Amino acid sequence: MRCLVRVAAVLGGLALLPVPGAYAQQALAVGLDAPDAVKPLLERHVRLLRRADLVVPEADADRAAMTRRTRREVAELLATEGYFSPRVRIDRSAAGQWVIQVEPGPRTTIAAVNIEFEGELAAPGATAELERLQDLRSRWSLPVGDAFTQGAWDGAKQQLLDAVSARRYAAARIVRSRAEIDPEAATARLSVTLDSGPAFYLGALEVEGLEHLPADLVQRYSLLRPGTPYDREELLAFQTGLQNTPHFGSVIVDIERDPALAAAVPIRVQVTEALPKYVGFGAGFSTNTGARVETTYRDSNLRGRGWEFATGLRVEQRRQALYADVFLPPKGRHRDSFGALVERSDLENLVVTSQAVGATRSATRGDIETQLALRLQHENIAPAGAPQRSNNTLTANWTWVKRAVDDLLDPTRGYVFEYQVGGGTAIALAEQDFVRLYSRFVRYQPVRGSDVFILRAEAGMTVADSREGIPQDFLFRTGGAQTVRGYDYQSLGVREGSATVGGRFLAAASAEYVHWFKPQWGGAVFVDAGDAADTRDDFDLRVGYGVGARWRSPAGPLAIDLAWGHQARSLRLHFGVAIAF
Repeated sequence: MRCLVRVAAVLGGLALLPVPGAYAQQALAVGLDAPDAVKPLLERHVRLLRRADLVVPEADADRAAMTRRTRREVAELLATEGYFSPRVRIDRSAAGQWVIQVEPGPRTTIAAVNIEFEGELAAPGATAELERLQDLRSRWSLPVGDAFTQGAWDGAKQQLLDAVSARRYAAARIVRSRAEIDPEAATARLSVTLDSGPAFYLGALEVEGLEHLPADLVQRYSLLRPGTPYDREELLAFQTGLQNTPHFGSVIVDIERDPALAAAVPIRVQVTEALPKYVGFGAGFSTNTGARVETTYRDSNLRGRGWEFATGLRVEQRRQALYADVFLPPKGRHRDSFGALVERSDLENLVVTSQAVGATRSATRGDIETQLALRLQHENIAPAGAPQRSNNTLTANWTWVKRAVDDLLDPTRGYVFEYQVGGGTAIALAEQDFVRLYSRFVRYQPVRGSDVFILRAEAGMTVADSREGIPQDFLFRTGGAQTVRGYDYQSLGVREGSATVGGRFLAAASAEYVHWFKPQWGGAVFVDAGDAADTRDDFDLRVGYGVGARWRSPAGPLAIDLAWGHQARSLRLHFGVAIAF
């Protein structure tokens, strides 16, 4: 009689299985008896436990081979977690069921660590690097007494290599590493030798990928200077800065880690140009200025010079604006721009129409931004129930802002501090000399996990004989969302006729507690106080308090607040949301 068979692979070995229909074979169920510390690892990776289509091998030799392979696999997995003397057996006493029984034994701990350095980092006389060597050894992530695992061992070596190669020594490499394991004592002795190679110094930029943009555009964005030591963080910051411009779709900044080039290694910049022209449309609503529609146009390569041109028309129920700005490529840390603006607003019975041209120089250094702006404007003021007037003014304004927060769009920790000083003079168009001082401070303090306590304070003063002839932008009004809730937007100021106009003094403060019920949804309680007046004697703090809801949108938290104005004796809803399309 002829018997038909087919060959099947079982866990890397061979077993004879019958052709379907020839004869039946017993299914095999595999269980695991192991401590909780190692059980998840074995369940994830032991192949015998992951197979759902196992059958009991017919031949004793096949069963023995499967058992040996499983024991070896379990032992190798346990070794990666520091268990080098396990006891593994497979109970096959029950028909159709095997149980892998595991006693992992003691876990290996680190008994000694020896870290040595070679290359220029450890060269005799390199006293400037002694402190760095001590710091590298002290920050070794697998110290004496810790449990040994293969992942932690590999990670510690990679972390050491990254720490050295991130600054100056770009070609650093580990030349020797050894982990001596004593299974009986359950200890490990670690040794690592790292060769730093030579110190790398930056050379010239080598830019690839520019087609339509000016050849010097990348250079103008660079703060890297030839001859300075290599620093990976500085290269990444340069790459991020280029990527954030509208000029490029993708950017890669790197160097060749060839020790022969260490004295002046070229900085390779590979870019892909983005489409230069962009048209956008948007709509939104806020309780401050009502419904809004907006259209914008941007050209990031105006006249083929890499200039950024941005223009737009914004139409809100209470305010309308048409603007056009040109931003020149940066020069070092500074960037210049110039533009024009036509704006009209109708807030609290005060209609303000203005036309302005101006120029601005801005600079960024870390989390600090500064801006110096010159502006020539014509302003027409029409308060209801009072005489209309107009003025021409040349003003200058300097702004300093520090944003030390964890997230610019959704801060939960840190602070923002802003200070402004500006003004005009009768020598240059203004009706009188005036100086405007303004400061703002916001503190974000995490509380009980994800909750946030927010403190805000702002104050301003315009030094002048009177408010006459001073542009409204250099005076103060307050009230509304993000200022003093419980009062209409810009309703706190100086009464002129039936309108509210700007005064020479401002003070406001707010305390708010936000509790996040879910990652995207939260609630808030708050109290605000503030006022704007033309003299200190007229100053009278207005208080508002209430509750609100928060939603974390992609553009930052959006708020809907219900606030009671204590002096106004009125309840107001404050809401702001915008949808771009």
